[in-house]
Amino acid sequence: MSIQFNEQTRTFHLFNDSISYIMTVLPNHHMGQLYFGRRIHHRDDFSYLLEMSPRPMTSCLFEGDRSFSLEHTKQEYGVYGTTDYRRPAVEVLQKNGSRLSDFCYQSHTVTAGKPRLEGLPATYTEEDHEAETLTLRLEDPVTGVVLKLLYTIFEKGGILARSARLENQGREAVHLTTAMSLCLDLPDCDYEWLQFSGAWARERHLKVRRLEQGIQAVESLRGNSSHQHNPFIVLKRPCADEFQGEVMGFSLVYSGNFLAQAEVDTHDTTRVLLGISPMGFDWKLEPGESFQTPEAVTVYSDKGLNGMSQTFHRLYRKRLARGCWRDRPRPILINNWEATYFDFTEDRLVEIAAKAKESGVELFVLDDGWFGKRSSDHAGLGDWVANPRRLAGGITGLARRIEDMGMKFGLWFEPEMVNKDSDLYRAHPDWILETPGRSASHGRNQYVLDFSRKEVVDCIYGMMAKILEEAKVSYIKWDMNRSITECYSRALPADRQGEVFHRYILGVYDLYERLTSRFPQVLFESCASGGGRFDPGILYYAPQGWASDDSDAVERLKIQYGTSYCYPLSSIGSHVSVAPNHQVFRSTPLKTRANVACFGTFGYELDLNRLSPKEQDMVREQIAFMKEYRELLQFGTFYRLASPFEGNITCWMVVSEDQTQAVVGWYRVLSGVNMPYTRVRLQGLNPDFCYRNQETGALHYGDELMNLGLITSDGQSGQMDGAGEGYGDFMSRLYVLKRDTSR
Repeated sequence: MSIQFNEQTRTFHLFNDSISYIMTVLPNHHMGQLYFGRRIHHRDDFSYLLEMSPRPMTSCLFEGDRSFSLEHTKQEYGVYGTTDYRRPAVEVLQKNGSRLSDFCYQSHTVTAGKPRLEGLPATYTEEDHEAETLTLRLEDPVTGVVLKLLYTIFEKGGILARSARLENQGREAVHLTTAMSLCLDLPDCDYEWLQFSGAWARERHLKVRRLEQGIQAVESLRGNSSHQHNPFIVLKRPCADEFQGEVMGFSLVYSGNFLAQAEVDTHDTTRVLLGISPMGFDWKLEPGESFQTPEAVTVYSDKGLNGMSQTFHRLYRKRLARGCWRDRPRPILINNWEATYFDFTEDRLVEIAAKAKESGVELFVLDDGWFGKRSSDHAGLGDWVANPRRLAGGITGLARRIEDMGMKFGLWFEPEMVNKDSDLYRAHPDWILETPGRSASHGRNQYVLDFSRKEVVDCIYGMMAKILEEAKVSYIKWDMNRSITECYSRALPADRQGEVFHRYILGVYDLYERLTSRFPQVLFESCASGGGRFDPGILYYAPQGWASDDSDAVERLKIQYGTSYCYPLSSIGSHVSVAPNHQVFRSTPLKTRANVACFGTFGYELDLNRLSPKEQDMVREQIAFMKEYRELLQFGTFYRLASPFEGNITCWMVVSEDQTQAVVGWYRVLSGVNMPYTRVRLQGLNPDFCYRNQETGALHYGDELMNLGLITSDGQSGQMDGAGEGYGDFMSRLYVLKRDTSR
């Protein structure tokens, strides 16, 4: 790992064992991009990479010089308006109405480790030797605004973390209307664009298309990262696949409005932008004030999509997630929501918990409906005090009863929302986001609290902290069930209303930070009506998230497969729910529901008392299996083998770090008749180890399983005398492979 600067050529070279990132000071003193990709040898002079030549109909910066134009120059942080006609990384509105900036290189520093971003989540280091950070200082001579570009290169892997900080050192206020976290100009456009899109209950479905001239983008303007699009995109070479080829992943460590965009000009240069969406964004920067953008993480891999994903998994699992739960296998839980919805009593909850305890469940979670006058979604939000009609002993009493039976207790909150039928709203009707003189929209009969205001966050913190101090609560499910509309704060003046979306997210982060710091033993799980805020920003505070409100096993194949491109299995909340499923009304075998859910945090969303004795035995077996293998499943190396977006079969696997164990998940959605023989080539095994299939006893060397493949043929491949157990639609199998040391 090294950051080299050549003073004569004014060229920077950041490199480690995997990547090189090269940039230079341009003739106009802006920063220019020269190379990003596989590690290359260092040399003192990379100036040959800066190509300039006269072009017709091109505006040029220097009088008498037709060779230098920003229109055809790759840049580090592009500005629109001075010969560059592409979308900018930064735009500063000044008092005279101008939006031009001229950020010229002044100096730089190189520091060991990685600085924290004040008030924002970000990747981190625990030892200084893990990373180095380059900070470039640029200044606009007219406005006095200083731009600091931060680049952190980690010791190992194709990882580069970037962000920008703008400081107003001038004499007049300015307005930032665009401030991206990352701008990367690439020399060609021979890429396929991968995005992860959908809607409520079908989040993060993979979409693929070729880059073409023009703009391709995904964006959220909802105040949350959203069900619709994830703040993560991939550019891959057309020949790249899961196991080979060049891939770049771009991930924004942020939970609010975002933009991920690729602009291809008519000379086939590609500009990637990632950061806070400029739509509606306007941040007033008074003299002496500063603004820090969220962090953008770029991963380069020459080992295909799995190589990229595994790099993100290791980084986000170990150097984004924090706290005592970061490295601990997650408790197997049961949540009462789909078992009872709002219709429960304390004794009913204890009955559900007792049966779960018999089966080996470790954590009981009380979902919505325990507080205020909450008997439906029309009332109670904001009043975080237990309803004595339902819980005679309050949360403290119920938690004690659960703890006394040998289980941990967890609790649901939706701290960012309020119902109008609540004591909180009646006391503070001005605490919601709404535009004066206009009607306020609602979602699920609730309104969004103005978390841009400290007094609002303080109030919610006080109520939540009181419960966590008084009751033995080991887990919090933090929900957020609607997007933001009428984004206006009564606490801010007119010229700062463009700050509300971002200030809101900063308020959310502040509440998370205070609670996780004060109650470090509590496991937080994020939720936003399912997967509406499943992003790296929240992962910094909550090491796992409810991936989707859709718990159907077949639907979850696509949701979890898509999620795995960026996020580690330890972050994916995945549960076994009742059949017929409450979202799609499909009936799937209990075995398949568990076989999908075990590639994640694992739990149950049902009442085990209502299962048959045979099903209850199966649940006990599932829980025993998960307890034996959950450390491997949640923290091993994950490989995608066959995609649900491409066919009827889905397959994935996890391999232990020492390559002595592996679990393969194989899923067939629809049955067939007289089907071909099938096998799947495994990945990540040691070719010289001999592995025993724990179900059949068969022995195979790793090179056999990776080159010949694991045979998955069954009764569907040929004549069947009858439909036996394990055949039909929605079937699945888990293959456990362990090294046999006798050979």
